[in-house]
Amino acid sequence: MAKKLYIKTYGCQMNVYDSERMAEALAPAGYETVDAPEGADMILLNTCHIREKAAEKVYSELGRLKPLKAENPDLKIGVAGCVAQAEGEEIVARQPLVDLVVGPQAYHRLPQMEAATRAGERAVLTEFPQEDKFDHLAARPKAARGPTAFLTVQEGCDKFCAFCVVPYTRGAEVSRPAARVLAEAQELVERGVREITLLGQNVNAYHGHAGGLAGLIWALSELDGLARIRFTTSHPNDMDDALIAAHGTCDKLMPYLHLPVQSGSDRILKAMNRKHNAADYLDIIARLRAARPDLLLSGDFIVGFPGETEADFEDTLRLVEAVGYGQAYSFKYSARPGTPAAERDEVAEEVKADRLARLQALLKDQQRAAQEAMVGREVHVLFEKPGREPGQWVGKSEHLHAVHVTSDTVGRGDLAPVRIIDSAPNSLGGEVVGAAR
Repeated sequence: MAKKLYIKTYGCQMNVYDSERMAEALAPAGYETVDAPEGADMILLNTCHIREKAAEKVYSELGRLKPLKAENPDLKIGVAGCVAQAEGEEIVARQPLVDLVVGPQAYHRLPQMEAATRAGERAVLTEFPQEDKFDHLAARPKAARGPTAFLTVQEGCDKFCAFCVVPYTRGAEVSRPAARVLAEAQELVERGVREITLLGQNVNAYHGHAGGLAGLIWALSELDGLARIRFTTSHPNDMDDALIAAHGTCDKLMPYLHLPVQSGSDRILKAMNRKHNAADYLDIIARLRAARPDLLLSGDFIVGFPGETEADFEDTLRLVEAVGYGQAYSFKYSARPGTPAAERDEVAEEVKADRLARLQALLKDQQRAAQEAMVGREVHVLFEKPGREPGQWVGKSEHLHAVHVTSDTVGRGDLAPVRIIDSAPNSLGGEVVGAAR
């Protein structure tokens, strides 16, 4: 009888990809994934350390799992990902119910760690192994899957932004060889994937292809059956000429880009160790839009970084107004232990809250305007799943907008022309106006 594996995934798309690979790594040991922790033989929490109080949230979740462990003493509980990397042995010390702790660069060793726990041992592995985990992961299964997939091509970061833990939890920048990326992409296409999103903590620093990320994108564009390519997350300092040009010339590269800036104040950008200023960022945006005028931009913003004044914050608002984002993510600064900014005096909480509310109101207005501007336009939608209403299908446009239609001529994995007829807060409504392919 198959053993049941439940994985709870926190955080970014890279963790979604990692969770898939963890499940695949444990499949030869007889595990099948399930959708709920009740009745599972193993529970893995694949954690993220980016947001506020990330570790405490994991400990709270572990506390909620205690009754399941009491009901089934043979249940194995593991913590993986960036909180595991940061906390290590401390997790087991604080929560003895935890059987294994594994960092994001070592999950290829999960089968051996699982075997150790079945033998009554605790397994903790948070060092950065010398071997490449991708060399040791099993080949991906051939089973059919949905039309979209994530594919990690780069990990780690060398930028050392003053607020960020990624260099400490994911390590230095490394890139997977292009041949291996292309082979995995081909396997995904053979399983029914039509859109691939390339992932990396700093994905446009990818150097596994002689032409960098742009070269990899062009190589992927040659794969028959692959209709769309996206990538995330990027750093402005690695947005080179070739990648900017690819946005205007590679038909399979979608007109959507997530390019975090974090602040519009040069003084705060310097304090963040971002190594670019607001003018540099705006110049990149101008060049991107010259290459692809319909490009929809997304960004990240931190308000209330230590030392931020009202004038600094107003610089951020001016940059947002100058760019015009179709989507964005914004957060109040929260200290991460071990990062340089954590040692600095923080902005008052009520000031951070006020600034975040003002920024989010502006970003919400821009997002609404971007969506309303789509009404009357024709887009191409890759349909992923049925909607809530009978006959309804939901998918994503080129610009990553969620689009729903009511139609009996499309299905999962179809790519069809759709005319947008209305805009809701988080989605667009449309009607199919041509044959799917």
